[in-house]
Amino acid sequence: MRILLAVDGSEHGVRAVAEVLRLSANFTSVPEIHLLFVHAAVPSGLLQHHVSREALNDYYREEGEDATRIALETLRNAKVEPILHLHVGPPAETIARYAEQHDCEMIVMGRRGHGALASFALGSIASGVLHHSKRPVLLVR
Repeated sequence: MRILLAVDGSEHGVRAVAEVLRLSANFTSVPEIHLLFVHAAVPSGLLQHHVSREALNDYYREEGEDATRIALETLRNAKVEPILHLHVGPPAETIARYAEQHDCEMIVMGRRGHGALASFALGSIASGVLHHSKRPVLLVR
């Protein structure tokens, strides 16, 4: 089984990791876990004269590493080595598209988030994933 675990560093995301591990204990083989963080793109027009593309890419990478750190540690402590992906784009659409492109059988994510995604109303990304995804979605409280 291939599971897309979308996290953002929030408490709900940490709970989603725990839920994936709990579910995995019921499988006959260890599932392939794709750990995904999606950072909403910073409008380039606002920054193009003040910040280099390289600095912006470094920012996206650092935010992604921070947001996935606890999830990575938790999974690795459970002897699960996830496939890590950091993306920039519209979060809901990117999560749904990623699940399709990588043939993930389900998406697991927190019901609400924060951090790099704070500009969105609470729960709007989860709602968007439900709207865009053709895959089963498990939202964790």
